[in-house]
Amino acid sequence: MNNLILVIALVVVCVATFSVSLAIYYYSNLRVGLEEKAKTTTDFFGNYISQNYNEYYQSCIRFAQTFEEKNHLELQFISTNGKIVASSYGQWAGEAPQTSDVANAIATQDMAYFRGRNPQTGEWIMAVSSPMIYSNGEVIGVLRYVTSLRNVDKQIFMSISVALLLGLFFIAFMLYSSRFFIRSILEPVSEITATAKRIAAGSYGVQIHKQFDDEIGELADTINDMSAKISQSEKMQTEFISSVSHELRTPLTAITGWGETLLSSETMDPEETRRGMAIILRETRRLTGMVEELLEFTRMQDGRFTLTVEQADILSEFEDTVFMYGSRLKQEGIELEYLDNEDEIPEIPCDVARMRQVFLNILDNAAKHGGEGKKITASIHREGDYVVVRIRDFGPGIPEDELPHVKMKFYKGSSKARGSGIGLAVCEEIVTMHGGTLTLENAEGGGTLVTIALPVGEE
Repeated sequence: MNNLILVIALVVVCVATFSVSLAIYYYSNLRVGLEEKAKTTTDFFGNYISQNYNEYYQSCIRFAQTFEEKNHLELQFISTNGKIVASSYGQWAGEAPQTSDVANAIATQDMAYFRGRNPQTGEWIMAVSSPMIYSNGEVIGVLRYVTSLRNVDKQIFMSISVALLLGLFFIAFMLYSSRFFIRSILEPVSEITATAKRIAAGSYGVQIHKQFDDEIGELADTINDMSAKISQSEKMQTEFISSVSHELRTPLTAITGWGETLLSSETMDPEETRRGMAIILRETRRLTGMVEELLEFTRMQDGRFTLTVEQADILSEFEDTVFMYGSRLKQEGIELEYLDNEDEIPEIPCDVARMRQVFLNILDNAAKHGGEGKKITASIHREGDYVVVRIRDFGPGIPEDELPHVKMKFYKGSSKARGSGIGLAVCEEIVTMHGGTLTLENAEGGGTLVTIALPVGEE
């Protein structure tokens, strides 16, 4: 409506401006033509003004009688007292003019102009009066050209009517295009706005009906994708809270149970006591690891996650981690095989503690999710400008539809193994901050292959 009002106002201003300009153009051209004709005729009669008045009078009558443009223009010769002496319409055609141009021409001894209604007939006319001055400077009469404005006004009216029709056509076109605009833009935008408000209010996952394959349709696709991802993220966070609650409850239950048992028993067997303390210690370490993982994640989220980079022997750090974790896995019946190689692995710039954290997390995931294969292999190589670490398990692997999501925070997929679902997200953040890449894929023959590529840097 605002646009329509603006368009109508613009059309009215344009038509009004055109009408005024057109009227000024026609009237000014007509006036200039009459003034030039009056000046030419006055100059011509200057030759007769030196004669006596009777000869001058006869000359005016003859000139008026032979005037060739009498069909659309009247020539009048008027005396100084305002009476018509001669006219191209007859010797005494009409009454004495009562317009201001005659008196002004006599008073100022200069050409005068009048446009308006004829006081006698009410017709719209234009008149130009030119004084006829005797040799002694006395005005002896006025030469006056008079024309009706009927034809000029008719021409102006027709031109303005055409302009109005064009303006109305333009307004009609704008109304039609506005309907298209409303249907193709405003209505979809209103629907998108309403859906966005629903999403903001908590209706995650709601989708917008896409109507057109244009920019609005692209916006709808983007918001639909955003809504789906928010819904997925909300679901993952809910599952994460549930998973963390369960993960925390299990060790706390074990710690609480054994703590109460140890406190209530006065004659417990030393071996049983030692076993209970070992369980309490193991579960406490497990809780500590979970809390540290959560703290690492919160630091990563709020930008406090930093690295302490220095030149380090990544080969030595990786081998120490593999051998240390291999002893632990052996107790669980899982073989961790280190595939030795003869590549010369240079020192690289890295945060040693963070990279050890990455290696341990990947090995722990391999044991939890692929431990049923009873075997894990680990290797490190130099490949061009990168040091590449590969860790593979021989378990069931990752479902193909879950592969793109396994590194997302809170994502656990169909796995029933314990964990918070943020370990891989933290690992990828650490590797990325080192300028490297972390990829997961299903290995040939079964199992999951994790590849970590770290840049060597300047040697």
